Amino acid sequence: MSHSHDHSHSHSHDHSHPHDDSHYDRHHDHVHPHHPGHVARRTPPHGSPVLDRRTAIRTGAVGLGAILLAACSSNTTGTAAATTAVASSGTAPEPASTTADGLAGFDAFADTVAAFTSGEVWMVECNSLPTHPMMVGITNWQQQVPIPQDYTGDNAWRFPITPELADEPISARTGLFRGAIALAVNGVPIFNALNNRGDDAFLAGELDEFGGHCGRADDYHYHTAPLHLQEAVGEGNPIAYALDGFAIYGSTEPDGRPVEDLDEYNGHVGAEGTYHYHGTSSYPYINGGLVGVVQATDQVEPQPTTPAIRNAGEPLPGATITSFEDLGDNSYRLEFEMDGAIGSTDYTVTDTTVDFVFTTPDGQVTTETYSR
Repeated sequence: MSHSHDHSHSHSHDHSHPHDDSHYDRHHDHVHPHHPGHVARRTPPHGSPVLDRRTAIRTGAVGLGAILLAACSSNTTGTAAATTAVASSGTAPEPASTTADGLAGFDAFADTVAAFTSGEVWMVECNSLPTHPMMVGITNWQQQVPIPQDYTGDNAWRFPITPELADEPISARTGLFRGAIALAVNGVPIFNALNNRGDDAFLAGELDEFGGHCGRADDYHYHTAPLHLQEAVGEGNPIAYALDGFAIYGSTEPDGRPVEDLDEYNGHVGAEGTYHYHGTSSYPYINGGLVGVVQATDQVEPQPTTPAIRNAGEPLPGATITSFEDLGDNSYRLEFEMDGAIGSTDYTVTDTTVDFVFTTPDGQVTTETYSR
């Protein structure tokens, strides 16, 4: 059976976002037994010009084994955010450190992620898929798969060059349930660890071994700290940045000291006198909210849109994702086990379409094609 669906790929900031994990049934227990056992491969710090990277990002014309980065979507269907936190009266912190190649941390992925300044913000362009394996280990799956997203130009990620502390921080325990709250330096957006019901995505079995999964727009993103990036970025460099502009470090301080005395947002003022966050292996895993000035209601604005190419998938009870392969030529294969049998989703991405072949564990085959 073949279906052709015509959904135009839009880059406008209409803030209509398809990602919503509300259909998951999650257990909420803030104990995180997960410690990533893999280290992402470091890409060379000096890459091709930004124009060439943008072309590759837009077309998704590189294989998963060579260049894949993850980006994610925002999630609101409402009006643009209308609340802006007020800057504190204290001394403004220094901006995040930079290197000869740009913003610290991102330079380790300069071949696949473009970070540059525009006015008072950093802009980050990426194409939605990371270099590490995805999806394996998920036991609560809604049949979405990773598809390259176009986060370039006006639809790029952004955060302040010089962040300012707010008088009233926003807690991720009680808000920020839609859209990303941070961006990993490999280009993968990071969402609140909790869904909009306040439940923990990792403990519900929704995340892979790197703390990620796909949303309703087939957009891959993390819900926990990408601690596996620490080796790639090198000692003393951030593994991510919160969307308020403050850096997120791993399990040590920038000077190598052990992390101590984190506040409820998983951050503190460092030895250099600047506030920063840390990633941890226990809740809240990443920044537990935003201490900096942002424009937000239940989502930070502006952030990129992620148009869905197809209707949201349904949960598949009893399925466990067992493998995800890059087959080359922008073709991918995901396999899952259910009741002792193997099912699969094979798909090929082009500039304009995504062709799917779905095979159920009992051998039924369905083909579908969607425009992007």
